Amino acid sequence: MTTLSNSKIRDLFAQADTILLSAHIRPDGDAIGSLLGLGLALRNAGKKVLMVLSDGIPAQYHYLYGSNEVKKSVPDNLQFDLSIILDTSDLERTGGIFGNREITINIDHHTTNTLYAKYNFIDPQAVATCSLIAENIENWGLKIDDKVASLLLTGILTDTIGFRTSNMGAKDLRIAAYLMEFGANLPELYKQALVNKSTDQLIYWGFALKKLEKKDRLCWTSLTLDDRKDAGYNGNDDADLNTILSSNTDCDVSILFVEQKNNHVKVSWRSNPGFNVANLAQFFGGGGHPAASGADIEGTMVEVQAKVFDKTLNFLKEKN
Repeated sequence: MTTLSNSKIRDLFAQADTILLSAHIRPDGDAIGSLLGLGLALRNAGKKVLMVLSDGIPAQYHYLYGSNEVKKSVPDNLQFDLSIILDTSDLERTGGIFGNREITINIDHHTTNTLYAKYNFIDPQAVATCSLIAENIENWGLKIDDKVASLLLTGILTDTIGFRTSNMGAKDLRIAAYLMEFGANLPELYKQALVNKSTDQLIYWGFALKKLEKKDRLCWTSLTLDDRKDAGYNGNDDADLNTILSSNTDCDVSILFVEQKNNHVKVSWRSNPGFNVANLAQFFGGGGHPAASGADIEGTMVEVQAKVFDKTLNFLKEKN
């Protein structure tokens, strides 16, 4: 589990002809942007690249260049010189795509990363995996064009909710400006990634907002499989509802419970500065960032909510 230098990554990229790229289940904008952005840059360098996401690309990101080339599985007989996982803090969150294959490189920015690859390039100070790639990609022997720049800026925009997260700094704005110099259209990317919503997304949100509850400085709501069906929403995520919940000024911590198939519930915590919910997520086998973390927990909605409420309320009492 060796920490990677830029020169080592450059050598690994230069020596590889065939490369497998993947990221985490229920991919967000940063996972997708880093996958497509790095994948395109490697292809432009003459590499044969297979990009795989076990859940595919959500409909809301189908506008991104290259999204139609992402596969949902890896053929068993295919061999690769290099395998890379992006924006993924632990191996379980890949959805089992890699099977028994060795993970060569892990590029990520989550504080809860478990360093599971042969080589790990991790920077918890980076606001997004896309910003980490943008900052170093030319040192890796790769080039940025307008398409690569747009994909990477999309990941930065989504993970910072439009430059609004508390970890944003002057360096991050300079990285965004650097990508704009290559042709990334910030206003258009902002609109597509953060503003535009489909009718089914908005209806899906409505089911959750009607169930919104609050106790002290904690608020929460849930989305069931029936809600997803009734809304006509085809994704298995929260359709970015967490962004709305985290804007509630009456709460320090918000929780969103999203029912999954096979008796699991996806739990997402969002918090104000000073409330490190990554520790809560880790307790339940998940991870993430101090202000935004999640976990997949086995059990029914009622069972999972009981466990999570107990732990989260105790966490808030200790803070007060």
